[in-house]
Amino acid sequence: MTKSNTHEIIIAGVGITPVGEHWDKQLRTLAFEVIAAARKDAGELVPDAIFVANSLAPVLSSQTQLGALIADFAGLRGVEAYTIQAAEASGGTAVRQAYLALQSGQIDIALVIGVEKISERPSAELEDALVMSGDADYEAIHGITTAAQAALLMQRYIHEFNLPENAFSGFCVNAHANGAHNPLAMFQRAIDENTYQKASMICPPVNMFDAAPVADGAAALVLARAEVLPETPSHPQVRIAASSLATSTIALHDRPDILTLSAASDSAEKAYKLANIQAKDVQLFELHDRYSIFAALSLEACGFAKRGEGWKLASDGSINPDGNIPICTFGGSKARGDSAGATGVYQIAEVCLQLQGRAGRNQIPDVQTGMAQCLGGTGATAATHILQRTDAS
Repeated sequence: MTKSNTHEIIIAGVGITPVGEHWDKQLRTLAFEVIAAARKDAGELVPDAIFVANSLAPVLSSQTQLGALIADFAGLRGVEAYTIQAAEASGGTAVRQAYLALQSGQIDIALVIGVEKISERPSAELEDALVMSGDADYEAIHGITTAAQAALLMQRYIHEFNLPENAFSGFCVNAHANGAHNPLAMFQRAIDENTYQKASMICPPVNMFDAAPVADGAAALVLARAEVLPETPSHPQVRIAASSLATSTIALHDRPDILTLSAASDSAEKAYKLANIQAKDVQLFELHDRYSIFAALSLEACGFAKRGEGWKLASDGSINPDGNIPICTFGGSKARGDSAGATGVYQIAEVCLQLQGRAGRNQIPDVQTGMAQCLGGTGATAATHILQRTDAS
């Protein structure tokens, strides 16, 4: 069992850039923008270490050593820096590594950046890069795409639980309703059930609205040990109450049950124990919705729904579906846009803003505990973080 926290780790600053096609910006300039924003939000704290989350730069940007590259460009030359890669779970994994470094006592302040530059590459090259999160020897080599994997899972889920093919529409309607009020979202327009049903198919039964758009983006967090922060913060303080990570098989065919995200379940259970809470105590959940099927499976894996019933939690398309847990409160990957390895940093930043009361028109009232979970590939890696206001009772 993981040892209890020895230090209180605070999210001192947040920086977010819109997800979209940033043709005029380089990967390093996207990163610099959010670093500057996060450090300003944190009172210009200087990091002792930098953790860069990225999944695709070696393939799409011909660039490795992002830690050194971004530290240099941000005027932080000499600061130790790392690049973290765990496919779409890179962001959450980078936050976990920063958290562990802070808990070790070796550093006082950490800077986490999630950044991806995607739009300049043709779609075929992008798809080739995305499938690298699967099993190269037994999946990618046969031409299976990420959409095809999601379609297989969704098809099996619909068959096993005897559902209509539009059972997942609520996730898309909910995400776009929330994205409509997020000025940084890629898609700021609500959709309805009819729009969902008319959408063209990508890989049946996955349609255009079941798949999140992948585009450029960056988000950053300044994390610090509570004892080094000012006694009078400029906004409510949010602490990382729990950080956990678990893995499962990369290939779907190696899993005893392809409709069970064991890494997501294991990671969530560890986080609940560390935070000394239960799933029912979580007041909002930024989940992995790269495809709609992952939203349903994540809700089930993390204890918010029984097996085969996760799809019901977004059936009415509101920010608080069916009176249950709010999800994707800024639009999720579906409406905010998906920035691959940076997604986990976006999610944690969004939970933090909710807890601080800085979520604008998407604000959840009286929220004190929130959770973010990002998945790598089809769930081979799962990073889970539980955040709480420090004044939570």
